[in-house]
Amino acid sequence: MKSLILMGAAAALAFAGPSFAADHQVKMQNKGEKGAMVFEPDFIQAVTGDTVTFVIVDKGHNAETIKGMVPEGAEPFKGKINEEIKITLEQEGVWGVKCTPHYGMGMVALIKVGEAAASEEAQAVKHPGKAKTKMAELLAQTAQ
Repeated sequence: MKSLILMGAAAALAFAGPSFAADHQVKMQNKGEKGAMVFEPDFIQAVTGDTVTFVIVDKGHNAETIKGMVPEGAEPFKGKINEEIKITLEQEGVWGVKCTPHYGMGMVALIKVGEAAASEEAQAVKHPGKAKTKMAELLAQTAQ
């Protein structure tokens, strides 16, 4: 009887790991608290194993990694316009995300996984229009 209880406890612990992972919901919107064409939230602090779901609130948006702003060894992602996309964060580091049609309007987000700071490569990426200022603000948050 005692061995059955121990086996049951071991099985429960084995399956408990994935249940601790968080799913961060990011809304893709035409208008939000920070203005027009936004991801909300636009900064996500996560841990390895968490997921991020980019949710369509308003049509005409997508979520795609920004070239040069993906952790080493991680696969970039590119969602289609009007497509909800869910990614699993398997590498520590900083992920830059853009909405392709509204990138120049500043529709960007940053995901920080773990304690890693933004790489020099990620900090050196050039962004168009309002995305330049917005990304600088988001990158500053990775140092905190």
